[in-house]
Amino acid sequence: MDPMETLRETGAVLKGHFLLTSGRHSGWFIQCAQVLQYPTKAEELCRRLAERFRELEVETVIGPAVGGIIVAYEVARHLKARAIYADKKEGKLTLGRGFRFRPGERTLVVEDVTTTGGSVKKVIEIVEKYGGKPVGVGVLVDRTAGKIEYPVPSASVVQLEVESYHRDECPLCEQGVPLMDPDTREIIEPPK
Repeated sequence: MDPMETLRETGAVLKGHFLLTSGRHSGWFIQCAQVLQYPTKAEELCRRLAERFRELEVETVIGPAVGGIIVAYEVARHLKARAIYADKKEGKLTLGRGFRFRPGERTLVVEDVTTTGGSVKKVIEIVEKYGGKPVGVGVLVDRTAGKIEYPVPSASVVQLEVESYHRDECPLCEQGVPLMDPDTREIIEPPK
């Protein structure tokens, strides 16, 4: 199975003008929820990701809610590890639901898609704050083609180089292409 083809055939690859979680704009969006809704496809992609970290003796896999929950669970299943997630509380990622780490617990941080790496870096901070030991970062789709640097080894199943823009530098805004919410596919801002 070609991972990129799997993303395309499930409708996970979108073309248009999208507002990203980071606040940046892009002409492409990868909606991993579209592929993760199919358990056999999710299993295959997450198995590929888990294989990259098999030698790290991972005890726990954590991802940020919402995109990283299924990925964390499925990667942990392949690594025979525990799966947890960081949740948003009052708009900020935190460790909730009674989840805790043993001191030095070897933890893999996972995510469905990265653009800036912001969520992953916040989860690394959470792991460290609560006494876990981050040992790796795994991502299904890296939109930066490996340009994000983490303090631990990282790997992805798919690497793409997808440009994103600050609002005031966005060529799609200049062209008058309507800005859309990638989740609802509704227009946020009509063309100027």
